[in-house]
Amino acid sequence: MHITRFTDYSLRVLIYLAIEEDRKVTVAEIAEKYQISKNHLMKVVQELNAKGFIHAVRGKAGGLTLASKAQEINIGQLVRSMEQGAALVECFGLSNACIITPACHLKFVLNEALEAFYSSLEQYSLADLAAKPYKKQLASLLL
Repeated sequence: MHITRFTDYSLRVLIYLAIEEDRKVTVAEIAEKYQISKNHLMKVVQELNAKGFIHAVRGKAGGLTLASKAQEINIGQLVRSMEQGAALVECFGLSNACIITPACHLKFVLNEALEAFYSSLEQYSLADLAAKPYKKQLASLLL
């Protein structure tokens, strides 16, 4: 399974916010720490805000915070939400032109594997990714 860069950045933003849970942080700060495009990160943040994973406040006293506690943010649900519309193979998409689709069992096998992937991720919360042993290491790398 391959996740999009958009989903990868979404996870990074949430991990950063979980580490910095006691204060608001800016998109510019996160972009600088991860050395990624601020413009691309803005799109990620807008989507995370629209889907209710974070709170984004504009203005001088603005910034980003988690919308709920880290233990309440499920990694599988986040990835599933961000990957909506990303077809694993052509026959999963709306513009399927594969001629063997009517007789092919591959779609069912891959769908089963995809569901197993999401089920595995659903066992974890954001708190698991930013738990104490990792939080200290992450903070030393990012802060």
